[in-house]
Amino acid sequence: MRVRFYLLSQEVAHMAEVPLQHRFDGPRNAPTVLLLPEFGTRWSIWEPQMPELTRTSRVLRVNHRGHGSSLAPEGPYTTEELVGDVLALLNKLGLERLSILGFGFGGMLATWIASTVPDRVNRLALLAGAPRTPAAHHWRDIASRVREGGMAAVSSEVTRSWFTPAWAEQRPDIVERVVEEFQGTDCAGYAGCCDAIAEEDQRGTLARVRAPTVVMSAAHDPLLPPGYGRQLADAISGARFEVITGAAHLVGVERSDRVNELLMDHVAR
Repeated sequence: MRVRFYLLSQEVAHMAEVPLQHRFDGPRNAPTVLLLPEFGTRWSIWEPQMPELTRTSRVLRVNHRGHGSSLAPEGPYTTEELVGDVLALLNKLGLERLSILGFGFGGMLATWIASTVPDRVNRLALLAGAPRTPAAHHWRDIASRVREGGMAAVSSEVTRSWFTPAWAEQRPDIVERVVEEFQGTDCAGYAGCCDAIAEEDQRGTLARVRAPTVVMSAAHDPLLPPGYGRQLADAISGARFEVITGAAHLVGVERSDRVNELLMDHVAR
């Protein structure tokens, strides 16, 4: 069974061997934790978690296609191709088993891996996630507008859901940096990622996830409200579900105190 899953992961990785920008932090001999960010954000979105995670884990961060210095071939992309990027990197690095933390739609890549090659995943943590892309989300339209008018054409629309207004007023420096990174994302890369998630639906495969899982939703997330997180947790056997107050979509930034507490309780076991 182990060989079968490994060969399957090799086949998926072969579908799209786009090298991803990546970096390690933390003790070299500690268990590895992979961090998959939300599309439109870079690995820096995990900075609030790094001091805690690197105490007990070797942390591997990546940037998706078109984010940071990761290459961005012309799209559209598929979820399988984006997962293939990650698995190709893990195979190259010789990482056969690790824990995965997925943020937003990056969490869909995490659950895809955990349901398809479950023997490679120790533990799973999903922030601001959902089992499917809500029908009301017009990601193909956003992709089209990005290709025509650049990232600035959708910046305000996409990023307005990321922070609560009160927190944004208190920390305009962080909001400005995150929005600047969003606008600096390669148009082809971001549009391709939007195409990949436009109609993603994993409700039929989540029962295959075996890794102990925690799902965290932000109480004030207009993009993926807690109801979607509840559906995600209910679809994964034994998953723990937590609603975090006082935060919008980028819950790991706005409420890093509570998120870090839950992550350390879950991942560091």
